[in-house]
Amino acid sequence: MRTATLGPVQRAESLAAMAERELDVLVVGSGVVGAGTALDAVTRGLSTGLVEARDWASGTSSRSSKLIHGGLRYLEMLDFALVREALKERGLLLERIAPHLVKPVPFLYPLQHKGWERLYAGSGVALYDAMSMARGHGRGLPTHRHLSRRHALRVAPALRKDALVGALQYYDAQMDDARFVATLVRTAVSYGAQAANRARVTGFLREGERVVGARVQDVEGGGEYEVRARQIVNATGVWTDDTQAMVGERGQFHVRASKGIHLVVPRDRISSSTGLILRTEKSVLFVIPWGRHWIVGTTDTDWDLDKAHPAASSADIDYLLEHVNSVLAVPLTRDDVEGVYAGLRPLLAGESDATSKLSREHTVAHPVPGLVVVAGGKYTTYRVMAKDAVDEAVRGLDQRVAECVTEDVPLLGAEGYRALWNARARIASRTGLHVVRVEHLLNRFGAMAEEVLDLIAGDPSLGEPLQFADDYLRAEIVYAASHEGARHLDDVLTRRTRISIETFDRGTRSAREAAELMAPVLGWDKERVEREVGHYEKRVEAERESQRQPDDLTADAARLGAPDIVPL
Repeated sequence: MRTATLGPVQRAESLAAMAERELDVLVVGSGVVGAGTALDAVTRGLSTGLVEARDWASGTSSRSSKLIHGGLRYLEMLDFALVREALKERGLLLERIAPHLVKPVPFLYPLQHKGWERLYAGSGVALYDAMSMARGHGRGLPTHRHLSRRHALRVAPALRKDALVGALQYYDAQMDDARFVATLVRTAVSYGAQAANRARVTGFLREGERVVGARVQDVEGGGEYEVRARQIVNATGVWTDDTQAMVGERGQFHVRASKGIHLVVPRDRISSSTGLILRTEKSVLFVIPWGRHWIVGTTDTDWDLDKAHPAASSADIDYLLEHVNSVLAVPLTRDDVEGVYAGLRPLLAGESDATSKLSREHTVAHPVPGLVVVAGGKYTTYRVMAKDAVDEAVRGLDQRVAECVTEDVPLLGAEGYRALWNARARIASRTGLHVVRVEHLLNRFGAMAEEVLDLIAGDPSLGEPLQFADDYLRAEIVYAASHEGARHLDDVLTRRTRISIETFDRGTRSAREAAELMAPVLGWDKERVEREVGHYEKRVEAERESQRQPDDLTADAARLGAPDIVPL
């Protein structure tokens, strides 16, 4: 299997190829479910296309809590089937599908009541571990343990002594959500799928009542293509209803958006060797280790404003700070916040008025011949959603099609990752990079780190860190444009890397250097570099202004003050 390169040439070739002959399956939307659906379809031997109006994972799938987890709180809701399914997927991702991208992460659950709470919560966590083991995919994580207050405070000195009487510690897993999606897309293309970002579906092609294709606009090149497909899968998340409206048919279900925001703070602001999970009056609050940072989240509120750029308000930020500070000995302040991001959960509507009670289960429907819709669910179970969507599409194909094989298909970079990890000191010696840099590359690219190292071998200056964002090497910026489909500065600073939320300046001081590194790959002149940098700076200022606003309405208006670099 070849390793796909998602550069400008590949994108143009993919758009042309999709328009040239009828596909078996065209997937609309490249969040984690859409990308997973493309991989599922192509690995069954189906000719497959994938189009995305903006960038890979530019919606919900780059703005999650970055957890791969069974959903411990769903046990309390007695949703055993959902937890069992998610725990199986967590194990597959950790052990087989993406060990280079998905990593174990410990969490401490502080107990606030003596006696009954330890028994109650301990039973739930024990069941969580048991369900994981029963699926045969739980051996990669340590089991939970009970801690006294003294032991818990040694593990997490940041906690106030009066905030707990003891604690439980258990394990889940985490990943960089946007990087995971980009790797899914590259894996699908490696198996023969055609994929193009910045390619927007503007309408569907009909023959009678049947949907037979889509009109796809190249929002950068300006051309329009008719892409014909025997089955189309609508995997557009919170845009599901909007996409469905293009068919002119009433949908069988509706998707409602729930906003969740997260804060990013430096690691030294919270003294702890473990993540935290805290109860709130509505849900749970996570404090998640994230490299040299912590991610604090999340909220859960209804959102019916702009879907492309959900905005975090001042009230959202205060809510998180208030709740996390209720257990911290040294409270966090606004000055501690490096980054803020907001995302929208696609929830199936109709079960309750409260978004936190809406279903995280997914649904697949075939509202008209030739069109399959998949919606709902959670990041961890993307592969199951993709399988169900392709199963439904296959029913509309007049041919025998193989069963799903993605349970046994590692993502690019997984094969050979563990061997390279064991050889990281030797790689560091060979390349002249510090071993910490090699570990960083291996945990972001797996075995494909060798491709990044090849760039450095050709130009040693690419082995230097990016100024003002020195967690990342200059080579990673070039690689994002040449291999990972990044088309704009915003793609690199917010999704291929996380500079936009991991630095106090939100990436503005790194923007020009990054744009100049991308320029030769994408054919930018000086004027285009200036335009990209200027757009990014306006985007950051609009986000900062939105986070000073008191409510959703004013925050949304402030965020929309910065136009998209490619208007849709």
